[in-house]
Parts: sequence; structure tokens; C-alpha cells
Amino acid sequence: MANNKKSKKKLFIFSGIGVVVIVLVLVVLLGSKRENIISVQTEKVTHRTITQVVTASGKIQPETTVKINAEVSGEIVSLPVKEGQKIRKGDLLVRIKPDQYQAQVDQAQAGLSSAKAALALQSASLEKAQTEFNRGKDLYSKKLISDQDFITLKTSLEIAKAQYQSAEAGVAQAGASLKQSKEALYKTTIYSPIDGVVSQLISELGERVSGSSFTQGTEIMSVADLSRMEAQVDVGENDVVLISVGDTSLIDVDAYPNRKLKGIVYEIANTGTTTGSGTQEEVTTFLVKIRVLDKDIDLRPGMSMTADIQTETKNNVLAVPIQSVTTRMPKMQEGAKPQGANGGAKPGNGMTAPEKQEEVVFVVENGKVKQLPVKRGISNDSYVEIVSGVKEGLEVVSGSYKAINRDLEDGSAVRIDNTAKRFGMVSKEASN
Repeated sequence: MANNKKSKKKLFIFSGIGVVVIVLVLVVLLGSKRENIISVQTEKVTHRTITQVVTASGKIQPETTVKINAEVSGEIVSLPVKEGQKIRKGDLLVRIKPDQYQAQVDQAQAGLSSAKAALALQSASLEKAQTEFNRGKDLYSKKLISDQDFITLKTSLEIAKAQYQSAEAGVAQAGASLKQSKEALYKTTIYSPIDGVVSQLISELGERVSGSSFTQGTEIMSVADLSRMEAQVDVGENDVVLISVGDTSLIDVDAYPNRKLKGIVYEIANTGTTTGSGTQEEVTTFLVKIRVLDKDIDLRPGMSMTADIQTETKNNVLAVPIQSVTTRMPKMQEGAKPQGANGGAKPGNGMTAPEKQEEVVFVVENGKVKQLPVKRGISNDSYVEIVSGVKEGLEVVSGSYKAINRDLEDGSAVRIDNTAKRFGMVSKEASN
């Protein structure tokens, strides 16, 4: 009797375990068949005005800066300007001790006087030789002097002419020497070539500077025209091709955070500058100069700035949020055979060459997404022009980042939740 009770008890236990196992299996099977629904945010395709912008950083500099260098050597004996001082064209900037150069002028002047005296002497000798030759020629025609005497007179005249020409060359040489000495003396006094401001004063009163006609002399100071300022920015080689002379720009100067300055591109470098050559950090940039149009602001050379260069504007074009465009492998058409990268049949080894990814957007229709290939145009920070692939009014997925770039596939089931977007919140899923 006791054995029968134990047998029934074991039967009930094992039966219960079996029921639990069956229930669990059914739950797993039914759960696996349940469709995974992805939460997304959406936005309708609309017509917009899009302005393409290239952003670059750089420095504020004067359009015109003149470096004042010594062209002669000597001691600075006069320096009547200070850094930051406003000056006019023709104002005295620096005077170098002129004594040595004045002495050279005096010496050259004496040499010119001596050369002129020698020329006067040779002129008299030439005149005398010409007179004697003319008289001898008349006597020779009358057979009153010998052939030898006539040849001697002719030779004397030729010598006198040569000596006169030599004296003339001596005068010219002395005159050139005097001019050179005066030019060196003139260079001991330097005047401002432009209206502007002494932006940098390098040398000091009493300092010796060196100068030469063949090499760049000591830099004494810089004079800049601060009435015409420019923004100099370095633009990457991929972006510089988008910029043209005449493009407008908005300039943010770090020193004036609450104001945007207007500018216009007026010069683009033809040759790039490469940094980190031969390394993985190699970068090639091109200098772009932007004329600052605002004149009512105190800008100083060297101020840091960032420029947004507006390279192109298109009005009334179809646009979607820039994050809506992603890439996927192209869908295989029904009945199509795998192809290689060059469009031919797949390679003979049985492996298919990888196909190039295409740009797509996901459109929500009846609770599911449809993958549409698109061709994009210009873009700004928020929206991108869609040249082909969508039409106005379609509801495209605009978030989250994880859903667009990783989770969604053609036909995925979705649940639209635009609450986070309306209230300016970032969904927890988007942050993953």
C-alpha cells in the first residue's frame, strides 16, 4: 500500500515537471516568432532652402603689412615712433647714423669734379689736335709736308679723340658712384610707405642694424593698415574645391563671441601647404583670405577666428535630416545573379566580389520601413538635399542614430515615437 502511494506521488511530480517544460518551450517558441519592433523618430520630406557651408579656423590679419628692413648698416640714432602708434605716409620712422655714408658722398663728389676737370683738359687737347690736323691736311694737299708728317698728325688726332672718350667715361663712372653714395645716404632715413599703425617694433634706439643690396637686412618694425582687415584660414584639400572668389562668409572672432562679422572671399592659394609629410598625420591645406566687411569693430592682428564660408545656396529643394541618410548594401533584384565589383559574372573561384554600398533612407509605411536608395546634393549642418529617390510628404526615419545606422533593414517593424524630438530630449536608445 505504501509503495502504491509513493508511485502515485512520483507520477504527479514528473507530470508537473513535464507540463512546466512544455509551457516553457511554447513560450520560447512563441516569443521567438514575435517581431522585434524598433522605436524610431521621423520627419516628413519637405522643400527647403539649403546653404552649403565650409568651416575653417585661422587668424585675423591686416590686408596690407609692410616690413621695414634696414638697407644699410649702422647705428639707429633716431626712432621717433612707438608700437601701436598711428602714422601717416611719409612720416619718419627711423634714422641710421649717416656719417660714413655722407663721407662717401663727399668722396664721390670730389671724384666727379676731378673727372670733369680731366674731361675739360682732354677736350682742349682734342681741339688742339683737330686744329693741327686740319692745317697739316691743307699743307699735305699742297705737297708742303711729307707723308710721314701727315700720318703723325692724323695719329695724334685719333689719340686725342680716344683720350676724350676715356675722360667722358670717367665722368659717367664718377657720376654713377656719386649717385650710389647718395642712394646709400638716403637709405639711412626711412619714411613710412603707407598710412597705418606700427604693429610691431623690433629694434631699439642705439641698436646696430645690418643691411645689404643683395640680402634682406635687419627687420626694424612692421607697419600695418588696420583699416582693412582680413581673415586668413587654412582649408583642407577636399573642401577648397567648393570655395570660389566672391563667396560670402560669417566670421566668429573669439574676442567678440556675441557678434558675427560679414566677409567675402577675395583670394585662394593655388599651392597647398603640407604638414606631417610622410606620416599618417599628413595634411594638405590651402590658404583662403576673406576680406572683413565690418568696419565698426576694433580688430587686432593675430586674433583667433572661425569662418563659415557659404559656398552654394539652393532654394526650394527636397531635403531630409542629414542623419537620415545612411549606407546599406544594395538589394538583390529578384532573379538576379551575384556579380563582381566590375559588373561581370562572379569570379570563378565561387566567391562574390563585395558590392559598393549605396546611400539610402528609410521610409515608414504601415508600421514598417522601406529602404529607398537616394542621390544626395549639397547639405548644411542639419539637412541634405535629395536629388532623386524620394518625393515630398514621405515620412523618413530621422532617429535614433543606432536605429538608422545599425538596426534598421528593409521591412523592419517600427514604432514612431517623436516625443523625445518634440521636447528636445535624446532617447536612451540614441545614446547607445
